[in-house]
Amino acid sequence: MEVSATPLPGVYRVDPRVFADQRGFFMETWQAARYVQAHITGPFVQDNHSRSTYGTLRGLHYQLAHPQSKLIWVVQGEVFDVAVDIRRGSPTFGQWYGEILSGENHRQLYIPAGFAHGFCVLSTSADFCYKCTDFYAPGDEYGLRWDDPRLAIAWPITTPRLSERDGSYPTLDTIPQEHLPSFGAD
Repeated sequence: MEVSATPLPGVYRVDPRVFADQRGFFMETWQAARYVQAHITGPFVQDNHSRSTYGTLRGLHYQLAHPQSKLIWVVQGEVFDVAVDIRRGSPTFGQWYGEILSGENHRQLYIPAGFAHGFCVLSTSADFCYKCTDFYAPGDEYGLRWDDPRLAIAWPITTPRLSERDGSYPTLDTIPQEHLPSFGAD
């Protein structure tokens, strides 16, 4: 596997080794010893799988009291996946990184706790999988607007399908400081 740093410290792009032949392919989506060497440590406690249709945008989400690091990949279809540094005091606060993840490129993205996360679906549908380092906590859900002008995320779609919740999140500059993670708190 090849692990690449991104412009956001702690966010990594992972290109797993894929063994393909006329029958199909095989790849490891997680192997503790190898990923620990790449600074992707876990421990992961929950795996999630979602299916979404073209134009769906989910995010930008985070948990505060139960922060989650995530290892993300797409099994089928294609998404534009985004991480936003929302850690108060971080030198990269408010900066984002995006990556195309697909069932064809097998790429993974590791997003550490303290970052907001979202994705939009670019194919007819997409099966999206991710491992989390903490459990989903319904009372600890936070988010920020997908189209926050301060972030200026270059989403590849202009009119996404949004949940009511995702469409009503505040901008980063209007989120109370106590509702944002702190840099160096992990």
